[in-house]
Amino acid sequence: MTGLEATGDRDAARVPVLGLTVLYDASCSLCTFLRDWLGKQPQLVPLRLVPAGSKQARALFPALDHRATLDEITVVGDGGQVYRGAAAWVVCLWALREHRPLAHRLSTPAGARLAKGAVLAAAKWRSAHAQQGWGGGAYRRGDGWVYEPGGGWTYRPPGCDSGSCSTR
Repeated sequence: MTGLEATGDRDAARVPVLGLTVLYDASCSLCTFLRDWLGKQPQLVPLRLVPAGSKQARALFPALDHRATLDEITVVGDGGQVYRGAAAWVVCLWALREHRPLAHRLSTPAGARLAKGAVLAAAKWRSAHAQQGWGGGAYRRGDGWVYEPGGGWTYRPPGCDSGSCSTR
């Protein structure tokens, strides 16, 4: 087989997903760069960009594990679909006019391996920058303490999103 023949793109008005909410880590420079990039792209499906773990995110999606949304990109469709990691990136690309063909290629088995590799590379970059310490934005510690340049240290107790809260 030499390759697959491209099929015509579906009309955006007939696609069952009419909107997507992208939850991103507002304290991560890579995440905010990608948020800005997504916001500037022509969209076939509207993207709502919301900081992960924020009051807005918790109000929009009360049943979601908001602590997990800070670890990896999470996208929620208007029909309740939840995409994480590589699948979240593919659905973001699918929503963009210029990148929908790429999303179709990344949704194949071979493309999925490439998408997963890209997400792992981004996670490694985030981890390396988090281990280097403060990079000018908010700095979160696992015990609930948060440093923000404009406000100093504050304590924000970890949530109980997973249902298994500590009783210390």
